[in-house]
Amino acid sequence: MNVLLLGSGGREHALAWKLAQAPSVTRLYAAPGNPGIAEEAELVALDATDHPAVIAFCQGNSIDLVVIGPEAPLVDGLADSLRAAGIPAFGPSRAAAQLEGSKGFTKDLCARANIPTGGYVRTRSIEEADRALTQFTAPYVLKADGLAAGKGVVIAESIEQAEIALADMFGGGFGEAGAEVVIEEFLHGEEASFFAITDGTTVIPFGTAQDHKQVGEGDTGPNTGGMGAYSPAPVLTQELQDRVMAEIIRPTVDTMRAEGMPYSGVLYAGLMLTAEGPKLIEYNCRFGDPECQVLMMRYQGDLAEMMLSCARGELDPAAPEFAADTALTVVMAAKGYPGTPEKGGAIALNDAQGTGAKVFHAGTAIKDGALVANGGRVLNVTATGANVTQAQAKAYEGLDRVDFASGFCRRDIGWKEVAREAAHAG
Repeated sequence: MNVLLLGSGGREHALAWKLAQAPSVTRLYAAPGNPGIAEEAELVALDATDHPAVIAFCQGNSIDLVVIGPEAPLVDGLADSLRAAGIPAFGPSRAAAQLEGSKGFTKDLCARANIPTGGYVRTRSIEEADRALTQFTAPYVLKADGLAAGKGVVIAESIEQAEIALADMFGGGFGEAGAEVVIEEFLHGEEASFFAITDGTTVIPFGTAQDHKQVGEGDTGPNTGGMGAYSPAPVLTQELQDRVMAEIIRPTVDTMRAEGMPYSGVLYAGLMLTAEGPKLIEYNCRFGDPECQVLMMRYQGDLAEMMLSCARGELDPAAPEFAADTALTVVMAAKGYPGTPEKGGAIALNDAQGTGAKVFHAGTAIKDGALVANGGRVLNVTATGANVTQAQAKAYEGLDRVDFASGFCRRDIGWKEVAREAAHAG
């Protein structure tokens, strides 16, 4: 089949790498792509916001499947436009993508479907928000309702910090995403990510991971889009995964279908593992970034075939096959991230992949024939091992061969599980 992949980040490089290996794929196009994706796919100049142009390209190039990587085109309804033109698309409709496009929408759905999550209040003005704060205790969880590139969440340790953050949100600090703010109960426990694939009726689990959202080591500092991840996440035991499917994922898919918004694509649940059991923090309507990178390192099936069957409403209910090994990825970011990143820094990959690591490009570009940084998160150095400790060592061995003077990374990705493995070994 001929496949078009939309997106330009590390997630899309990982998807391109896995799609290029699929026996079912004849030709793979990517738009707009990046220098790493160019090694796997033929890059084309397409704007995902220009639905007629995307459709025209698909019709002119006999595209059998469109894989929509990022969330913004899904929330914008690109999958609807493609399906209306008879082109199979992997990704939810505009209505279903509200699960990521609106935090308040998801919270309301949880309330209707009795899905375990934290208490919340939706607020539409700073006055409403200030009053709502009195219903909660510190720390306060404040979320811009709309899309904010993974950075629209503030954990405020005091009422004063919360009031400052709310003023920023309602004052335009997150653009239109902050026109409404959801205030939530702080959940205690350990975070983990759970992935499922669904065609709106059939649902299959698609792996677990643990992300590292905060910019600093030891999980300190402001939230980012993710500084590293590993898969699988042993903290999500099989028993807990079964509960997540039964209590969170299936009720969501069943409710969305019953309410006329059938969900098709990957459903990514951010979870808190509390003393009462797993609770939903948020949904994403696409693969996580950088979680996708570690999932693709382990997935052993024909990705294009699975995605096409999902897009056609014919998803195979059999559980997908993953390698038993652990995969771990470390994000190399540009100085200044998650604020204003320093662009243009020279990058030399050297022999990073000679260690067995895989380097996925995220925010890179070619300038005057040389590889340079062109975003906040720039590279994902990814490796596999028998456990988190081994995968971590291999990833950092590869990373240490990369020459990227204006970049930085966390040196402790996987630290909680590494500590647990050491304690178990001892």
